[in-house]
Amino acid sequence: MNALLHFGLVAFGSALGGMTRYGVGCASFAFGVAPHWGTMLINITGSLFLGWFSTMLAEIWTTDHNSWLHAHAEQCRLLIAVGFTGGYTTFSSFEGETYGLFRDGNAGSAIVYVTGSVLLGLVAFRVGMLVAGAK
Repeated sequence: MNALLHFGLVAFGSALGGMTRYGVGCASFAFGVAPHWGTMLINITGSLFLGWFSTMLAEIWTTDHNSWLHAHAEQCRLLIAVGFTGGYTTFSSFEGETYGLFRDGNAGSAIVYVTGSVLLGLVAFRVGMLVAGAK
């Protein structure tokens, strides 16, 4: 029963994350942003959120051993960190779009895209941790 619940939490979180990703992608496109830059935005904001959420869950919300969140930390992690953030971020799209940029002769854009996504994603993850109060 526990495994079924865990799969359900990941699936539900993934569905919410995927719908959010689609909405952010549509909004980016509506503002005239090229698809690969919308993907980069999604990956950076997803990294920021994951850093913040992971820190809040591990270091803030679950420190009171009598709290509901302490008792359900693993379920919350599966729903939000694994499911939602996994469905929201788009590294499979990232790989395909990077390949397309190289294939189409846009090596400079591809290098900026890869470097910016990775470095800014790492910075965003750490900023999320700091916003959550990590040291």
